[in-house]
Amino acid sequence: MKIEHWLTRLRYVGALLWVFGFIILSPLTIIPFSSQISFKLSAVYPFVVPAAISLFLGGFLSRSIDFRPLSGRESLVVVSLGWITVSVIGALPLFIGLDIGFLNAFFESTSGFTTTGITVLSGLDSMPHHILFWRSLTQWIGGLGILTLFLILVFRGEVSHKLFGAESHKIFSARPAPGLFHTLKILWSIYSLFTVVIGFVLFLQGLSWFDALNHALTAPSTGGFSTHDASIDYFRQAGYANYRMIEFTFIWAMTLGGMSFVIHYRVLRGELKALWEGLEIRLFWKIIAGSLALVALSHFINFGVSEAWDVIRHGLFQVVALVTSTGYATKDIGSLYFPTGAKIVFLVLMVVGGSVGSTAGGFKVLRVGILGKMVTRQIRSLSLPSRAVNLLIVDGEVIPTKEIRRIAALLFAWMGFLLVGSLITAYFSNLSVLASVSGMFSAMGNMGPSYIPLENWPALHPIIRITYIVGMLAGRLEILPIIMLFTRIIWR
Repeated sequence: MKIEHWLTRLRYVGALLWVFGFIILSPLTIIPFSSQISFKLSAVYPFVVPAAISLFLGGFLSRSIDFRPLSGRESLVVVSLGWITVSVIGALPLFIGLDIGFLNAFFESTSGFTTTGITVLSGLDSMPHHILFWRSLTQWIGGLGILTLFLILVFRGEVSHKLFGAESHKIFSARPAPGLFHTLKILWSIYSLFTVVIGFVLFLQGLSWFDALNHALTAPSTGGFSTHDASIDYFRQAGYANYRMIEFTFIWAMTLGGMSFVIHYRVLRGELKALWEGLEIRLFWKIIAGSLALVALSHFINFGVSEAWDVIRHGLFQVVALVTSTGYATKDIGSLYFPTGAKIVFLVLMVVGGSVGSTAGGFKVLRVGILGKMVTRQIRSLSLPSRAVNLLIVDGEVIPTKEIRRIAALLFAWMGFLLVGSLITAYFSNLSVLASVSGMFSAMGNMGPSYIPLENWPALHPIIRITYIVGMLAGRLEILPIIMLFTRIIWR
């Protein structure tokens, strides 16, 4: 192992920590507007200490080591180290400000930054506002990616392309504009616009400014953290007369986050045909419609067709929440309200996830579409002459063999992680088979909901929680950067 390689990697991580140190202080801006908290040492301390640590480490590392160009392999390592380090330091406000152990705080922080939405916390309704805001902010930052924000603030040049490629989806996809920096500005501008619009609409519908702000951060990021234990069903329980309209607003907001931002860019430029033009977006709508039909049919077969409108409404909400990996809930997907057939559909959606170029997790709709075309191409090849050229074409573009191999390898890696995680859950708990499988599905897909009862999460064996932390990071970074950390090649 060459020490200068690790010093170079640490310098880039240090630059990230320097920026992150200032971000950690942002929840303090909530205090003057909240009657619940005041500028006391107990309120400021949980954020000042982590900020000081992040700024000190960032300043020391980024200024004491020379910058060197990064190779593609080193970029993967920097991205992995960056996400892990930010999740660790991001856990400190929760560890210091709440009466929870560090492992739970680290789990919650990782769930936030990866926009998974699994929570080990309860009592959210009475939790300090600046702590809740920090949870929501972690998801907003993680929505488009920690490194994308870092790149737009700090770096330019070739290294930016390598870090962006190491963090973003490992699949061919269009960009809204030429030039990485221009692309990132467009993405963050659209993302910020959606955040403001969603928050404003929710506020107009009667949510408090604090609820509207937090949910505006966690909806377009498809994170799913809420300020209430009951998630979105809180608004029904609290007696909001327009709770149904609020639910449909969240459906719209989750859908925005689960769609490719390239499509949003085209629509904002007046190309409405982008909403149905292309394999992925058409398949996205079909998955939502087909899944809703199956969920509703499962309920009608088991419980009859009474209250059909409510069944469709709850089914649509949960289907969209899962296909976009947001994780909000109006009904617990593990409850008896959803029969076994619906639960299987939900499990499939945990793997599929949202669109490439969105904030959603999962394997991605485009990859599912490509795999489907691979099957049909293989069947068609049986009736063609042996020398016939049988190319795989998606939206007028030939998919190169290298891309096909990458998708197949990623699918195999996904299945491997899911199998290992499910086995670990089963061995270190007394959960059912469905619950054991769904836990890792939820972590890897950055989903949030699972069939593990909510009250069981804080008491899960530490090995299970560590496994899910690895799974959340692997799912968010699409496995390869995390696998790199466990290979000998980076230690040479």
